[in-house]
Amino acid sequence: MVGPVGTLNANQLSVQFLNNVLSQRGPSALPYEEEAKWLISQHLVGLVQHFPSLQVKTATFTHNDGRSVNLLQAEGTIPMVYHDVVYNIPAVVWLVESYSRLPPLVFVTPTRDMIIKRAHPNVNPSGLVSVPYLQHWVYPSSNLVDLVKNLSHHFGLDSPLYTTTTATAAKPPPQRPSTSEANLVCSSLATTSSNSGSVRPVLPPRTCSSPYGRLPPSPQRPPAMEDPLEVYKRNAINRLLEMLHNDTMELRKAREAEVDALFNSQAVLGEREEQLTKGLREMQDEKEALEQQLQIVLTNADVLEAWLKENEDTKEKAGVVDIDDVFEPIDALSRQMLECTAADLAIEDVIYLLDKAVQEGAIPFDAYLKSIRALSREQFFHRATSAKVRAAQMQAQVAGIAVRVSPQYAV
Repeated sequence: MVGPVGTLNANQLSVQFLNNVLSQRGPSALPYEEEAKWLISQHLVGLVQHFPSLQVKTATFTHNDGRSVNLLQAEGTIPMVYHDVVYNIPAVVWLVESYSRLPPLVFVTPTRDMIIKRAHPNVNPSGLVSVPYLQHWVYPSSNLVDLVKNLSHHFGLDSPLYTTTTATAAKPPPQRPSTSEANLVCSSLATTSSNSGSVRPVLPPRTCSSPYGRLPPSPQRPPAMEDPLEVYKRNAINRLLEMLHNDTMELRKAREAEVDALFNSQAVLGEREEQLTKGLREMQDEKEALEQQLQIVLTNADVLEAWLKENEDTKEKAGVVDIDDVFEPIDALSRQMLECTAADLAIEDVIYLLDKAVQEGAIPFDAYLKSIRALSREQFFHRATSAKVRAAQMQAQVAGIAVRVSPQYAV
């Protein structure tokens, strides 16, 4: 067990000790979360300020499954008022690894001349304390100061510890000691190690400054000896209950994690459902548009079939129709543009075929060059003519638009 030592003020010493132990890293570090260390320090410092009888230390705590871990503890006495008299209950408060999300463990630690009251509503035979404040621990509002105040209140209602023997009347000493001498004797009897094997002298009432005070006598005479088998059974039941509680808490955490995962999956599935609904709506709209287009195409097909049936006799009377005579230009410029464009495209096809022929070696290269030169010259003239015709058509269109628009602005 390691505790803060020095000659500084108790509060300053506690703060310095907590800063040292909570800032350690590596194998010697305390098993608390980094986010919780500041809150742990604040709780312990406030506890020492309100209850100077408690001292902050580190010690080895052994769990029910046999694991040993180094934890912080507040050890000392908890004051209580029992029948208008102040008593001090020896106790130790252990800060578990998950503090302050989980409540601490509180044990009463009776000395050799004290016993735990049987069938106490808040303290089991092993000394473990269970009060409503611990059972309804709320993170982060619950703290150690309020816990100790609550313990003091419950202990005052029903003291968990009693003295094993009452003070026996002895022969009065030949001389009554003075108050200063009585206080000196009581202060020498305060430590357990110095008075465990000696006979206590009879002192005047209310002059002893024992660290625990004089506890109320046992309401009933304790049995001389308990059955070892019953003690073993009771301890085994307590240990099984604690193991069951730990298993229940672990199972609850696992189920909470599973529920969180299911909620996340539900959220993802909800988003995917919205995406699928949106995609289905878009596909339905597209289907309706395609059906409308299909209806238009079918209508046009019916119109074309009707036109073909009506003009079938005209085709038979006309006989063989020249493809060049199918389309008639509306004016001379259009006819010239059609002829130049057809000649340009025809020359383009001839040049392509000449390229293929020279690659295959069907014509000599000199003849290929002469043909390409002549065709390129002719193609150039056709393209130049097409450009001039296109310019003339554009000018004619502009003039036609001007003629159609000018009467609208005439006065």
